[in-house]
Amino acid sequence: MLNGRFLRQRDEFEDALTQLCVARNLLNELADAAPTSRDQALATFFSDEIGPEIRYCAHELGRSKAYDVEGIVHEISGGYKNKLVEGCDSILAKFKDEVTFGKGESLKKLEPLIWEKEPVPVRNPELVDVLLKVQQAEKKLRAFSGATDGKNSAPGSKKGVAAYDAILLALSDAEEVARKLSEAEQSSGQSPNSASGSRNLHFIHNFITYQLLSHRIQRDLLLVSALTLQATSTQKGLQTTKGNTPQVDSRLFPATVKLLDTILQSLEQMRTLSIVEETPDLASAVEARISYTKARRCLEVSRCYAPLKKYAESLALLQHLNIHIRETNSLMSLSPTDAISSATPSFYIICSTDVAKLENEASTESLRFKREWLTYNGGSVSGDPTLYKKPLFFNIALNYVDLNVDRLQKRVGKLQVVPPTVVVAPSAVKSETVAQKKAAQIEHEPRPATPEPRIAPARSGLSSLLGGWWGKS
Repeated sequence: MLNGRFLRQRDEFEDALTQLCVARNLLNELADAAPTSRDQALATFFSDEIGPEIRYCAHELGRSKAYDVEGIVHEISGGYKNKLVEGCDSILAKFKDEVTFGKGESLKKLEPLIWEKEPVPVRNPELVDVLLKVQQAEKKLRAFSGATDGKNSAPGSKKGVAAYDAILLALSDAEEVARKLSEAEQSSGQSPNSASGSRNLHFIHNFITYQLLSHRIQRDLLLVSALTLQATSTQKGLQTTKGNTPQVDSRLFPATVKLLDTILQSLEQMRTLSIVEETPDLASAVEARISYTKARRCLEVSRCYAPLKKYAESLALLQHLNIHIRETNSLMSLSPTDAISSATPSFYIICSTDVAKLENEASTESLRFKREWLTYNGGSVSGDPTLYKKPLFFNIALNYVDLNVDRLQKRVGKLQVVPPTVVVAPSAVKSETVAQKKAAQIEHEPRPATPEPRIAPARSGLSSLLGGWWGKS
């Protein structure tokens, strides 16, 4: 390889092309038969560096297909390989036999990285070392997930969080290495791309960052589920013992809001990645999760305001939640399949059922806040709760039931019976008034006393009888 570069600098393009093609062929053979991923990355790295020089020499020699580097290498290296390297075929065969019978190298073999059903080649040995650590952490995480499937293990346990912390630490190291390599590549102006169009370090950096953010989101969701499950179990225990509505710990909802803020930050950072922007379905899936997370955050923040008796703020947040719900439904309807839920591995799986469940939960909380606000100060924004008197049930029932109020007041005794009013003609009223006055005067005039009848003395015998016949006494 060094001899070929020296010949190219002296403008001896034909000899330089032969030397470089043989070196490229040997490096390809070493990369295919490499026992470890690091050795494979080293061979691939130097092979990619020769590619542009082969293309330049072929162009200077006037070849029509100077762009086809692999074709030129296959054409030239076959005839000059054994001439330039003595016993080249036997050396390669012996090397492959040693690799075949080698032991203990399986842990150093990197599994292929897949993006959109295509392999992602890793052509840098520094990246291979850190990605091997990521691979080992992923195996531990998959082993933990497989052990907890089908068992009643609590989400957010210490082992699960520790597994996510291990893979996040490995991915953070890998992201830092990829970022430094990408910055070095941009500053030097070199781009190690092969003729088949391999992905550069910038894409590798974006890919590792995407994996880091996805695992971070999944870890935060695990913690949110743990907090929600703990609050639910506490509520059930208090309801079974006391039979009333329990008071949730005031620290629960602020802690959930902080985790949702971290998830939202990771999703927004993921949306700015170039590999996400280049895929419309993936971009719409990330935006749908951003809107859904904002809706969940509005619900949790409204629950934070309720214990402080700030019901107006809680209801305003729930109204804002409905906007994010509509955005989520609109974004999810843009593609028939969700690019994140159908990927391997998947994270933050949401569907229309989850969105409908969140909407129903928000409606329930809105009704509860309205009732508590009415009980607190009658639904007034600036009213003093100490001056507020709760309305009687009778006054509340009037808003919902049609009652005969007059009949109820009559039965209570609060209704005064008014005699019916008789309408008469004016002349009759005047005559009646005069007659009443005369009758009143007559009643007030003095009358002589009625004399008492005299009683005649009684007579006896015949005289009284004869006097009765002739009318004489």
